[in-house]
Amino acid sequence: MTSRYPAIASDIATLFAARNTHAVEVAVLQPADPFLDMAGEDLRRRIFLTESETGLTLCLRPEFTIPVCLDHIASQAGTPRRYSYLGEVFRQRREGGNEFFQAGIEDLGDPDTPQADARSLADAHALLSLALPGQTLTITLGDQTIFEAVLAALGLPRGWRMRLARAFGSAPMLEAALADLANPPHNGQLAGAVAALVLDGDLEGLSSHIAGGMEQAGLSASAGRSPTDIARRLIEKAELRSVRLSNQAFSALKTFLAIDVALDGAPQALETFAAGAGLSLGAALENFSARAKAIEALGLSTAKIRYDAAFGRPLDYYTGLVFEIAAENGDRPLAGGGRYDRLLTLLGAKTPIPGVGFSVWLDRIEALREKAK
Repeated sequence: MTSRYPAIASDIATLFAARNTHAVEVAVLQPADPFLDMAGEDLRRRIFLTESETGLTLCLRPEFTIPVCLDHIASQAGTPRRYSYLGEVFRQRREGGNEFFQAGIEDLGDPDTPQADARSLADAHALLSLALPGQTLTITLGDQTIFEAVLAALGLPRGWRMRLARAFGSAPMLEAALADLANPPHNGQLAGAVAALVLDGDLEGLSSHIAGGMEQAGLSASAGRSPTDIARRLIEKAELRSVRLSNQAFSALKTFLAIDVALDGAPQALETFAAGAGLSLGAALENFSARAKAIEALGLSTAKIRYDAAFGRPLDYYTGLVFEIAAENGDRPLAGGGRYDRLLTLLGAKTPIPGVGFSVWLDRIEALREKAK
């Protein structure tokens, strides 16, 4: 551990205690599979991997959300429960050190989604306001649920909805997916046995075939995507090539993604879009509007928060709200967070547990504090 402990750490701990959180510490060495399966392509590329004496693939903790959720499941603690943390994470980075501190709150089990979302955003804003007094902050907000509701209302098949949902938060991936949707590519050249299994949609047979090939090549199935995941993606891609979206539906999707307004005008903008496209966004829009009101009630001006319909964050486990907070004119976020209602079930929870949380980059905050001196 070479990173310097943040000078603001004690003040952050006091803030967390005042906001009724349980301080939690999780192991630096974590099982790698949950991150490889759920964290998103960008983070997967940056993880430091190792292996135990028994052959278990491990990694240095690259973020806190998944470890905190695993710890919650293992402890069998009741909900709702709010966890706070402050500690080092380890990622390969193009700029800055590979060890740096993050702090944040994970809010688990609150059934009032709009209120919990608003509280998470307010918690993150309060932490940054404490650490950077006088600094003008900008908030950008997106919503994966609204995006997926639009895809469903447009009648896209499941495979396309999954691909576009995975691309949400990555402009290059989303642009590539939309290009393929407008002009589906020709089928790629696959080996005869693989091509037949893909054409038949035989997930089990294709998974077994891929696993055998990996074993022959000496590749570990735990070092990346599983054979079943690879097989599923190949079948999905084949199905996607057979779909072409109508010009009207494609135009509606592009119109939706171009929505970029202040949050106080976002519910009306979404209603206007839906009416013009002949779509119903149902409960997704109701929750969006309720969250905007809850954010305003917690003292954040919705006139100063930006809603960008195409905005997401590059972590695969998000399911609803996503947000980032940056310094005005800053080129990197200081805080980021969102909702992850499916994550705990995927990690082994016996019953669904809703969750929302955020983390802040303390090295970026300290750099701004030094600059302000």
